[in-house]
Amino acid sequence: MPKPLRGWVLPALLVALWWTAFRFGWSSSPLLVSIDSVWQQAVEQATSGELWVGLSASLWRDLAGFAIGAIAGLLFGAALGLSRLFENLVGPGFHTLKQISLFAWIPLLSVWFGLGDAAKVAFLSLAAFFPVVLNTFEGIRSVPGGLVEVARVLRFNRWQLFTRVVLPSASPSIFAGIHLALIYAWLATLGAEYLLVSGKGIGNTMIDGRDHFRMDLVIFGVIVVGLVGFTLNWIATRIENRLLAWRGRSVAGF
Repeated sequence: MPKPLRGWVLPALLVALWWTAFRFGWSSSPLLVSIDSVWQQAVEQATSGELWVGLSASLWRDLAGFAIGAIAGLLFGAALGLSRLFENLVGPGFHTLKQISLFAWIPLLSVWFGLGDAAKVAFLSLAAFFPVVLNTFEGIRSVPGGLVEVARVLRFNRWQLFTRVVLPSASPSIFAGIHLALIYAWLATLGAEYLLVSGKGIGNTMIDGRDHFRMDLVIFGVIVVGLVGFTLNWIATRIENRLLAWRGRSVAGF
């Protein structure tokens, strides 16, 4: 089987099992609807424009929160990694805050920002902030000391040391943090729309389906969320592989 198709084996088996369960009457529960019902719901949502309105609102919040959190995380993580003084001053407080569950911030954010998009974007920024900080900090602190010594022998100034030694050496860890932040921000988007229900969004579409016991709408929303998450992960992986092509091939051989 061609490599690009191997990842579709499990989804295809699940769809086949789903179709078979209804074709032969294995399930009569109203909690599980047929593929035809979900497909009809998808066509209805697409043609009416509801899908694009909700999806665009969710993606806008996701990308805005991701951008704010990732940029802030890069700056904060770099400061932690480069300055022992900064780490001693704010490191203990940061490591305490990172232990707080992300969803525990929602009551506080709802008081500060209300239930609209501002609170949701702030929540998503937090979701993206912590993985970027941690991976940036670890990446900078894991730079081999031998490289730094060679740079000093070559009389690199601070900017050359950072751009030619520290940043390239730490970039795999930094990109891993950004990749995680993109995933966490999308997951948090759905959580924010469930808990801060004001406004449009794909999460709100699923809530409407739950409230009216329309399982075809709920399952359709789940599929859309999975496809968007897969697409975001695919794009991030391609960008990461292109920018870090100098690392060579992975050790995985199968």
